[in-house]
Amino acid sequence: MLDVPAAPALPAARTVELSISGMTCTACAARVEKKLTRIGPGVVAAVNFATEQATVTAPEDVPVQAMIAAVQDAGYAAGLIEPPTHLPSPLHPAPAGDQAAYLRRRLILALVFFVPLSDLSVTLSLFPGYRFAGWPWVLVALTAPVALWAAWPFHRAALKNIRHGAFSMDTLVSLGVIAACGWSAYAMFRLDRGPSHPVLTALPGLAHPAGGGIYLEVAAAVTTFLLAGRYYEARARGSAADAMRTLAAAAAKDVCVLGADGQERRVPAGQLRRGDTFVVRPGEKIAADGEVLSGESAVDRSMMTGEPVPVETAAGDTVTGGTIALSGRLVVRAVQVGEHTQLAQLIALVGRAQADKAAIQRLADRVCGVFVPVVLAAAALTLAGWLAAGAAAGQAFSAGLAVLIIACPCALGLATPAALVAACGRGAQLGIFIKGHQALESSGLIDTVVFDKTGTVTTGRMTVTALAAAPGTEPAELLRYAAAVERASEHPVAAAVCAAWEGLASADGSLPEVDAFRALPGLGARGVVAGRQVAVGRERLLRELGIAIPPRLASQWAQWERTGQTTVLVGWDGRLRGALAVGDAIKPSATAAVAGLRRLGLRPVLLTGDNEATARAVAAAVGIEEVIAGILPAAKAAAVRDLQARGHRVAMVGDGVNDGPALAAADLGMAVGAGTDVAISAADLILLREDLRVVPEAIQLARAARATIRRNLAWAFGYNVAAVPLAALGFLSPLIAAAAMTLSSVLVVASSLRLRRFRLFNHLNSLK
Repeated sequence: MLDVPAAPALPAARTVELSISGMTCTACAARVEKKLTRIGPGVVAAVNFATEQATVTAPEDVPVQAMIAAVQDAGYAAGLIEPPTHLPSPLHPAPAGDQAAYLRRRLILALVFFVPLSDLSVTLSLFPGYRFAGWPWVLVALTAPVALWAAWPFHRAALKNIRHGAFSMDTLVSLGVIAACGWSAYAMFRLDRGPSHPVLTALPGLAHPAGGGIYLEVAAAVTTFLLAGRYYEARARGSAADAMRTLAAAAAKDVCVLGADGQERRVPAGQLRRGDTFVVRPGEKIAADGEVLSGESAVDRSMMTGEPVPVETAAGDTVTGGTIALSGRLVVRAVQVGEHTQLAQLIALVGRAQADKAAIQRLADRVCGVFVPVVLAAAALTLAGWLAAGAAAGQAFSAGLAVLIIACPCALGLATPAALVAACGRGAQLGIFIKGHQALESSGLIDTVVFDKTGTVTTGRMTVTALAAAPGTEPAELLRYAAAVERASEHPVAAAVCAAWEGLASADGSLPEVDAFRALPGLGARGVVAGRQVAVGRERLLRELGIAIPPRLASQWAQWERTGQTTVLVGWDGRLRGALAVGDAIKPSATAAVAGLRRLGLRPVLLTGDNEATARAVAAAVGIEEVIAGILPAAKAAAVRDLQARGHRVAMVGDGVNDGPALAAADLGMAVGAGTDVAISAADLILLREDLRVVPEAIQLARAARATIRRNLAWAFGYNVAAVPLAALGFLSPLIAAAAMTLSSVLVVASSLRLRRFRLFNHLNSLK
């Protein structure tokens, strides 16, 4: 038998997070990713342009310095993101914010000089009689700050790309600005000794007497508009880490540890260890996941579960870090602390889900690696071809420069920002905020819309939804006695009963005082009202007091419970006087929103941590057929990914902290504007109105904006493809090239401005 040598064992792999700075487009991210992957076998890299981070999986023997060196070799800066010691938190939020401020300063200066330059240049070009002594120097003085200082980010990036043998949008922007300024200076200060171009002779008002065009306003326009687009992008990227930062802020900052000697001492939450015993007083956040050793309290878990009803907690129950004790003192033994708590895991889920998102992919950036060298080669070949054909140097240079000018990416740069600005303006009027290009790309692909229940489809507040009074008892009297007792309680159900009474208070007078009030955790409350012993609470409380439940009220109570509502029984003088149904009311707009989504050909799904009965009842009320119930916060993102694994493109609509991972994992995240900062940070679309009908409206608007951007890009690229050959053949002078380029930009802007007149469901047929 032959001895087969064992395959060499592969070195263990590890994952490293790097922060990347200096990227200006997705072409940069692709270049960094390629450099990292080429470090050696077994190295896999994913670079996220939106969050400016790289995730590198490499063998253990690949040093981090080699990864950083590879990024630097590509022309960018990199740094290691150290793993957190306690709670995950964003460690790289500053550069995007600094970049936005950097671009804002340059954009303001560009606008200050571009507006008067544009007016003056057009006036002097169209009406030569208005020209005055030294007018070229005035135009140069207005252009220089824009073309040099404001456009420096493009020039600097272009120089860096050239040093590393690469091209990007910045290369074309820089060359376009330089070419426009250079030709304008030539036209203004050097007489044309050759014969005038026939087109220039026919349009004397658009040309300098020397026969050349002045394109200084073109250079300023390219710079100003592209700075505006880059500024908006930088602001969007600056919010990428907000979700994790807000989640980290939800954790307790300190904790009261109970020592072996029975003494309490307050220490930073980071010093808490597994097995430590700590005390939680009413109103305090619970510092870690643990087991309750003693005490009773209602615990508000809405931050984690999204459900509005606090959970009654006693000895033997488990509690979750980040939740809040409302009513009583708890003594808790820490089971999981720091990065192992459910809150920390939720933070990590948000971070991973955001990292999984594709970077902003724009068609213009994806093709620049080919488009730029092709344009440069075309300009050089044009110059060489004319010279080889025996043309004068000036004529050859004019044709070559026309190729370069007409390929200037002004329309390409405007295609996305102009449509996005118009869509955002119209969206603000409709209560919709579009956070970035990702939402527009995703909107046309989704086929399923997943709704969180509590706070999204429902109000998220407990209210009295129904009332049943026993014979001989008036409904107002029933509510009056119940509210008189519940007024002394802080429980959310008690608040709902009191709120229901306040709606009748103007007609029925104020509440009587309650004496001998006693709160009974998990059961309800009792007290003496107007000399009567009144009990308000669960069935068990009334049975312990010897109060029987008539069959009619028992049937009504059972029906409410089947639909997921909480039943509050009210009795006095030894008899049951009635019952109240308390639940989370459905938003009036939910049904119309679901109908609107169906009109768009989308499938609605209800996702909730609540029980199956409650979820089914809510879904049936709003017209949703598919329900995913009993889902824990960490599993919501998994449920979204499961739908995606089955081939669906998913939009998620939510509002709570627990919805953050699911919003980030979805192809399109939509956060209700009244929701938490985490949900808003993790989402792609923010719905500023409480009216849920804004959900189908937002999808329509995003689809319309996406279609407009694609139409703009198709026109801009088509224009370049058609115009470059004409310029190379000499049919277009630099002046006509600049005019054609300007016309292209005007058409792109006009197409984008159509979004300002967007009407709901007008685009339904064209956007499916």
